[in-house]
Amino acid sequence: MPVKHCEHVLPNGLRIAAEIDQEAHSAAMGFFVRTGARDESPEQMGVSHFLEHMMFKGTERRTAADVDREFDDLGARHNAWTSAEMTAFHVTCLPHVLVDAEDILSDILRPSLREDDFEDEKPVILEEIAMYADQPFWGLYEKTLERFYGDHRLSHRVLGTNETVTALTRDGMNEYFQTRYSADNTIVSLAGNIDFDAMVERIEGHCGHWKRTGAERTYDQLVPRESDFHDETDRIHQHYICMAAPAPSLQDDRRYAAGMLAHILGNYEGSRLYWALVETGIAEEAQCHFDPRDNTGEYLTWCSCAPGDAERCHETVLGEMQRILDDLTEEDLLRVRSLAATGLTLAGELASDRMQRLGRLLTSTGTYRPLEDELDAIQSVTIDDLRATAEAFPLKPIVTGHLAPAGE
Repeated sequence: MPVKHCEHVLPNGLRIAAEIDQEAHSAAMGFFVRTGARDESPEQMGVSHFLEHMMFKGTERRTAADVDREFDDLGARHNAWTSAEMTAFHVTCLPHVLVDAEDILSDILRPSLREDDFEDEKPVILEEIAMYADQPFWGLYEKTLERFYGDHRLSHRVLGTNETVTALTRDGMNEYFQTRYSADNTIVSLAGNIDFDAMVERIEGHCGHWKRTGAERTYDQLVPRESDFHDETDRIHQHYICMAAPAPSLQDDRRYAAGMLAHILGNYEGSRLYWALVETGIAEEAQCHFDPRDNTGEYLTWCSCAPGDAERCHETVLGEMQRILDDLTEEDLLRVRSLAATGLTLAGELASDRMQRLGRLLTSTGTYRPLEDELDAIQSVTIDDLRATAEAFPLKPIVTGHLAPAGE
């Protein structure tokens, strides 16, 4: 039986979408809110991620312990995540308990946001910031994106900073929540073995009273500026390099070609950088990643090596970036098509993966596209498409950051 796509929009603007597979052995559901670090003011940086934590601290009907215990009683796997552009709360379970999981999930989307809970959770957030600060490459990654995006809000750190989180108030968080976590700024994604009409009825009963706020996203103008920086620390023994360059957005059909170019250049194995740097022993790691965003995007390329090999490693990366435009082959295209087909096919077999894909897709683009159409779009990319995209969006970085051992 083929997967069936269904949608329904409640009067308050809450959009409910599903990919139904009656032969699936599981069911999944998620609330995807179109808000993240880029939607925060500089002073409130980190509030979306902080709110993700607060959602599990209890509601008018449940304590925090109730939430965890009830999910556990159902045998359900639940979690949440926050990015620069959206926040998601999701659950995967057996089909017959999805109705009960929905009751818990929809309930926690309207948290109590008690002052005591807020103050208790703040040190947890600060500890998480400190944990990531102990990872040298993470700091280089964040600083590279900050330089690349400049005054654009995509430069915001998802976790926020010690200063912004410490200064954040419960009332400020509540104001942000009331504006951004509205019915018309949220997608409900369902997948697997589900009764769509029954789920719509339940969701409307629990979420039909949510307010519509007309929440909108501000689109800052991105003006990339060339920048190189060099930091040192006595906590590392390797040299790290991180580079950023402009790339197609989520709305740009060239995103498929851009993703394939990044894969050919810097997949973790079998790519140009792998064979030139990792296989030869010059670098421990060398990768390129394409991140399409709402109305913009970036290529991010990074590598790590012994300090004495840093210059050679950097020059090799730049050389591979320059050569890729002329050296693309049908073999490159065939390999990346095959890998994409395998990845998408495997993702289509799990209700949880389909739910995540559907929620991300509708939250980011607003338009439904079947998995099969996505695969067709990738399979239709030609060598000429790859070259045209590489010419329009050169892989050569405009921001390069180095993190070296102290005294190098």
